[in-house]
Parts: sequence; C-alpha cells; structure tokens
Amino acid sequence: MLKLEPRPQASRMWTYGSPLLALMVTVLIGVALFAALGKDPVRGLQVFFWEPIKSQYAIGELMVKATPLLLIALGLAVCFRSNVWNIGAEGQFVIGAVAAGGMALLADKTTGPWIVPAILLAGVLGGMAWAGITALLRDRFNANEILVSLMLVYVATLVLGYLVYGPWKDPMGYNFPQTKTFERVTQIPKLMQGSRVTIGLLLALAGAAALWVFLFRTRAGFAQQVGGLAPAAARYAGFSSRRALWTALLISGGAAGLAGALEVAGPIGQLTP
Repeated sequence: MLKLEPRPQASRMWTYGSPLLALMVTVLIGVALFAALGKDPVRGLQVFFWEPIKSQYAIGELMVKATPLLLIALGLAVCFRSNVWNIGAEGQFVIGAVAAGGMALLADKTTGPWIVPAILLAGVLGGMAWAGITALLRDRFNANEILVSLMLVYVATLVLGYLVYGPWKDPMGYNFPQTKTFERVTQIPKLMQGSRVTIGLLLALAGAAALWVFLFRTRAGFAQQVGGLAPAAARYAGFSSRRALWTALLISGGAAGLAGALEVAGPIGQLTP
C-alpha cells in the first residue's frame, strides 16, 4: 500500500523545482480549458504572458499594477510569519487612500512640495489605525482577527462611499461619485517620462529588502516570528506575543495604507469608489 511520509529535510531540487512544476501544470490546465471553450490556447497564453511585457509602455503599466500589490504583500508577509491572519488588507488599503485623499484635498495652488510626504504619511497612519482596530479586539477580547479584519473591509468601503457620494463629492463632476482631481503638486513623482510608474516602485523594492533584513537578520524579527508561532516559547524566552500581534498588524496596515496613498496620489489622482 502506498504511504506518504514527510521528508526528513527539504529537497533542494524540489525547493526550486516545485514552483516550476506548478507553473507548468497551470499552463497545461489553462490550455485544456481554452481548447474546451473553443478558443485559441496560444492566443490565450499570449494575452496572459506576452502582452504585459511586449513594450516599454506595457512593462510600465505592469509595474504600476505591481507596486501596490507588492507593498500589501510585504505587510501580509509579516502577519503570516507571525501567525496573524490579516484578511482585511483591502480595507486598510481603502482607509489609507481615504486618509491620503483627505490630505490631498487640503492642497491648493500655493501648497509646497511638502504635501507629498504628508500624503504618504497620512496613508500609512490611516492603514495602521484601521489595522489597529483588529489588533485591539484580538488583544483585549480575543476576537478572531480573520472575521474582524474581513468585516472591516466592508466598513471601509462604506466610509469611502459615504465621502465620495457626500461631503467630498466634486460639485463639478457631473454627479459622478468622485472627489475633485487633486492639485498637481500632490502627485507622486514619476520615475520615467511618458510612464505612470512612480517612486512607489522604489519604495516597494526598498521595503522588500528591509523586510528581509528585519525578519531574518535581526533579533526583533526572530522575536516577531516566535511570538506569533509559539507564544508559550516566546514567553519563556522573554518575547512578547502581544507585541508580535500589534507589530504584525500595524506594519501590515501601514504598508496597505501606503499602497492606497500611492494609488490615489499617483495613477488615479482622485478618490473614487
């Protein structure tokens, strides 16, 4: 009889080979689905894998889409490494965008370039505050962070909807639910002319490097992971599981909020639902 047993240690070959195998299986399943639907499988794969990188403009748009996803993923990586299940990054992203948008709406034609760091800071603080609600309820009342963070996504969406349909609605916007377009001085600096890629990409890449150093090369990062994965062992070693919870959620919320700020003050330039 066949029996599956865990390896005593991970195979180096399969550490790198399993993602490639998964990609190959995904492609084969995709080809089969396209063929079953009567569509050209080659054209379908071309749209997915070639169209996003076929030109400089396409690569730029790919980077625009990847920047907020990378920032959010970095924050979630801290949570998941700490055994904290933050499912509400979308809500933290939205509230970060709302906070950043509120700061951007304060600007006028006389505002100086200091407004850009203020917008980014507002986004970070907004995301941290929204994630802090989940941390507080988990810490004080042992509420399930999965449910709390997920439900707060809907609350955040309602907050955004209230603002763009109500007090922040552009009176000259032909009744569309959106704020006025932000002043030019609030725009996040772009990396290249003729592209929508902003310095947010550099912030995301720098964040990835900083996160790796924090988690795997510092005592605080080690304590963070132990505090989440083994609270009893963490207490024995003098690490705080409560600190791990708060740190994970605040970092995750701040990263998602920063992503929201970069979106509204970058490619979008206004708040929309």
